[in-house]
Amino acid sequence: MQIKWGILACGRIAKKFASDLKLVEGGELYAVASRNKQTALEFTKEYPAQKAYGSYEELVSDPEVDAIYVASPHAMHHEHTLLCLKHGKAVLCEKAFAINSKQALEMVELARVNKVFLMEALWSRFLPHYLKVREMIDQGKIGEIKGVMANFGFKPTPPIPDRLYNPALGGGALLDIGIYTVFFAQSLLGKPDSILATMDPADTGVDNQCSIIFKYKNGSTATLFSTLVSNLETDADIFGTEGRIRLSSRFYEPSSTIYYYPDKVDSRTEIPVGRESGFGYQYEIRHVQECLAQGLTESPIYPLSDTLDLMETLDRIRAEMGLKYDVDKA
Repeated sequence: MQIKWGILACGRIAKKFASDLKLVEGGELYAVASRNKQTALEFTKEYPAQKAYGSYEELVSDPEVDAIYVASPHAMHHEHTLLCLKHGKAVLCEKAFAINSKQALEMVELARVNKVFLMEALWSRFLPHYLKVREMIDQGKIGEIKGVMANFGFKPTPPIPDRLYNPALGGGALLDIGIYTVFFAQSLLGKPDSILATMDPADTGVDNQCSIIFKYKNGSTATLFSTLVSNLETDADIFGTEGRIRLSSRFYEPSSTIYYYPDKVDSRTEIPVGRESGFGYQYEIRHVQECLAQGLTESPIYPLSDTLDLMETLDRIRAEMGLKYDVDKA
């Protein structure tokens, strides 16, 4: 089964997706779209496609397009995903899936009513090192998980994208990078029973950095930090009653290394993980294509219920920090 992909919006992440699509058998880049036709044409010079459109409406109206990767800024995901779903196109929507859970629920409900495939492109869920960590935990390598610690931070360099600090675009550390730490903790521990969160506001009112603690009734905790002020290691630890797993720098990327610390002093083992070339987006692309080949409308590995749970937790964090966007008031 050959899947003809369309890419909606031609920014930096779209280029990585297009590059990795070449690594996936059974998929082809058929069409790209930008609000500027010249931008779409320039994109196809590096990443060849049969069609280059100057509007998103043209893309979703093309009967040859099977699936669309929504690569626009997350403030636009709600609008653009609904547009695709209304035209019967399968959608892989980049994270953050939406600005809030209200938007996310509307997207999910339309996909289910129209019986069209929809999945959040949280690529970390499909990466080999993440799957290996899950396997180790399921095998009882660290016993009962008692805590997770994760951080993500970088200092933007000029020209700084408007989306990072613009409240109208859902700016701030949490939705841009903090989502990775929240996803990581919640995927291992589940939805928190209570949340403590605080932020340092930027001049625009969005979170320049945020500190989050998840608390669970069984005593487990997660300590999460994200910042747009400084470059951090961006690593993560999972510790349990029988040992610890550490993910080295860029814990959310396929380049991360797994270190296993059994419950012994000065004992560390590097866990080998098979990796393919590319940026790492091919794993989620391959999974979507497998779902479409089976006629599925949502992923059995990363179902829409998980996305809704994640968005609800992000809403709870923002409420605790006192961060509201205009769309929250609608």
